[in-house]
Amino acid sequence: MKKFKIGVVGIRRGGTYVKVFHKSERSEIAAICDLSEHNLEASAEEIGLSDKQCYQDYDKFLDNDLDAIVVGTPIPFHEEQVVKAIKSGKAVFSEVTMANTVEGCRNIWETVKSSGQKYMLGENYIYLDFIQKWKKYIDDGRIGRIHYAEAEYVHDIRERLYDTGTRPGESYWRTYRPPIHYCTHCLGPLMYLLSGDRVTKATAWGNKATIVEDQTLWPSTIDMQVGLFETKEGRIVKILRSQVTPRQKHIVTYQVMGTEGFLESGRTAGYNTVGTRYFAGSDKRAVPMTCNGTCLETPKSLRFGGHGTSDYFGGQAFLDYLEFGKEPFTTVDRAAELTLPGIIAHETALSGGVWKDVPHFD
Repeated sequence: MKKFKIGVVGIRRGGTYVKVFHKSERSEIAAICDLSEHNLEASAEEIGLSDKQCYQDYDKFLDNDLDAIVVGTPIPFHEEQVVKAIKSGKAVFSEVTMANTVEGCRNIWETVKSSGQKYMLGENYIYLDFIQKWKKYIDDGRIGRIHYAEAEYVHDIRERLYDTGTRPGESYWRTYRPPIHYCTHCLGPLMYLLSGDRVTKATAWGNKATIVEDQTLWPSTIDMQVGLFETKEGRIVKILRSQVTPRQKHIVTYQVMGTEGFLESGRTAGYNTVGTRYFAGSDKRAVPMTCNGTCLETPKSLRFGGHGTSDYFGGQAFLDYLEFGKEPFTTVDRAAELTLPGIIAHETALSGGVWKDVPHFD
């Protein structure tokens, strides 16, 4: 059986996928790349790579005989690194988001389309166990036609936006990312549940930073941004995002409302919460429902990265794409559809909440 040769760039987040593809019977890690020599050494030692398989130069890393590249680097690097990988003949599994500008998304999309190469966005929240179960309920018609959906992602990551310790005020790359830009963990699962509907119009509110008043750190420190979206099928979607609002522990919540009922996750922290459901055809009233992020049938050895088993199943979807040509939900088309609404939403928040069309590449 052929094993796909996988290279991973960006070992801090990409380290999860080093484990995913190292442990799979269908793949092997053939090379890794990171600016940090310490990260390279630690990762290489963990899975038994030689020094010759470790790179700090991305172009030299790409010269390897690889079937696919995992891009786990910060978002501002995605456009250049994905385009280079595709042009070198490699398939790409990219961390979210697709890019940080409309132009960057278009460049990736056009490069993938012109090459015929495979690209998958690693939106792992789609593969949370309860989202997969909700999808079956919805496809079976248990809540009728969905007309409204919402998600909230409130995660205080001030220590990742700027140095809060030895070098106060020093900023990191996330300093330049508005909260609503990072909306794929919200929008991805919702669009998956909505059977591939897409956002066509966006508006948003939120451009003030009062929790962290240092304006040199704006826009990452905007208190809260709320996006309102209209889809091609006329549905309403609401997304709430904050990176600085004090909320311990952080929450990621979802709700979908249909003509025959609703599904909603719990508001306690983590991925294993008690939510609520109502199916008009069988429930007399709303009833509690477990929203577990982990597929309990999956061995503990295949649970990575603190996201239940979603990273593992996302990796398997990519291998299915490589081996069988089975398209995942997050192909390059969907990657753009999940990233562009957040970029446009931030623009509308700066323009006083006007509505703007969301670009669609075709």
